[in-house]
Amino acid sequence: MALYQQFSNALSASLNDKSKVILALSGGMDSRVLLRLLSIYAKQHPNRQCIAVHVHHGLSAYAERWLEDCQRWAGEEGIRFEAERVQLNLGDRQSVEKAARDARYHALEQYVDVGDVLLTGQHLDDQAETFLLALKRGSGPKGLSSMAEDMAWGKGRIVRPLLMASQSAIASYAVQEKLEWVEDESNEDTRFDRNFLRHQVMPVLNNRWPSFAHAVHRSARLCAQQEALLYEMLRPELDVMLGTLGGLSISALTPLSTVKRDYLLRLWLELLSVTLPSERQLQILWQEVACAQDDANPELRLTSGAIRRFDGQLYWVPDSQDISGSSQRWDLSSALRLPDDLGVLSVATISQSATMTLNRSALTLPITVMFNPEGLSAHPYGRSGSRKMKKLFQEYRIPSWQRRRLPILMVNEEVVAVANLFVDKAFYGSDCELIWDK
Repeated sequence: MALYQQFSNALSASLNDKSKVILALSGGMDSRVLLRLLSIYAKQHPNRQCIAVHVHHGLSAYAERWLEDCQRWAGEEGIRFEAERVQLNLGDRQSVEKAARDARYHALEQYVDVGDVLLTGQHLDDQAETFLLALKRGSGPKGLSSMAEDMAWGKGRIVRPLLMASQSAIASYAVQEKLEWVEDESNEDTRFDRNFLRHQVMPVLNNRWPSFAHAVHRSARLCAQQEALLYEMLRPELDVMLGTLGGLSISALTPLSTVKRDYLLRLWLELLSVTLPSERQLQILWQEVACAQDDANPELRLTSGAIRRFDGQLYWVPDSQDISGSSQRWDLSSALRLPDDLGVLSVATISQSATMTLNRSALTLPITVMFNPEGLSAHPYGRSGSRKMKKLFQEYRIPSWQRRRLPILMVNEEVVAVANLFVDKAFYGSDCELIWDK
């Protein structure tokens, strides 16, 4: 029961009354053991919603059989079962291993709502492998922190309840419980770095130092604590450096030491969910983007976007669709979801700090929401005279790449407001507040 107690303690510490538990069920031994442990937990907590989700990549000739096996095992354990089929889109130089992992987590994410917990089956030996892979890449303390037992993820959390259990302990439990599981033939392919470590490196290290995996876990935990301390100390400084549009002040970074500046740049990108740049890329970012001549328009391309400079600030500009031709009708009765993941528009009772306030009686419904400012003029409330939108964007210091991604509200070919920027004088009032939740 020691393994179950470890599982129960880790899971219970992460749940609230309404949390549901989602198990990532690959069918391998580790996740099969988790399925049995979750079944015991579910019987002890009958009001807790528990789901096992199997992601079918189609990479193996046995993939269909694995799906059927997982469905059967979940049924035998009394756990609701769901399957997701994914197709891998391999980019240039992207490994199949990473593409499969990304697709798997993307598929699982749709099951995780606020407060929910995703269970994955990594164990102590996996942690040691992850640490060594980070060491091979030349990672710093953040990378060497490896995997956390409990961490925020998407709307909920990822919990790894077996992270302190050895693979041998998990295998002993599986045999003792007479469990079946699938054997993925790709796990034997030592062309993959993790498999190379698992089959050719870890056995040697564990034979020489039987407590090696525990020592690595301790080092990873110490690295994680160091990272947590740096975050606690420097996050408030970073917040002060950020502009209203998310830009990072170059002048605030300039007097700092290289070490501190690089950490703040990485933290800024991490908060934006950007794949962190290498040490060399950070040098290029500072020297060739931040410190470029005033009349230059520099950028540094990274995965899924670019870092650009405007008006003394650095901006992360994600790759996006051209939505300048988009047009939506809105009657204000419910929230309006904008295209290309730009968030939601809504109207609400005026808050104490509200600035985007409207006169409902001046509005002729429905309103049109568009993104193309070409040919439009407006007279922002509190300013003198009407101006072309192009001029207004310059005066409000809106970066060029954002000017066709700001929602423009129109009534009868007149600009009502530009979300989060201004309300036109003719439509300003105190009836309701326009909210753009991004």
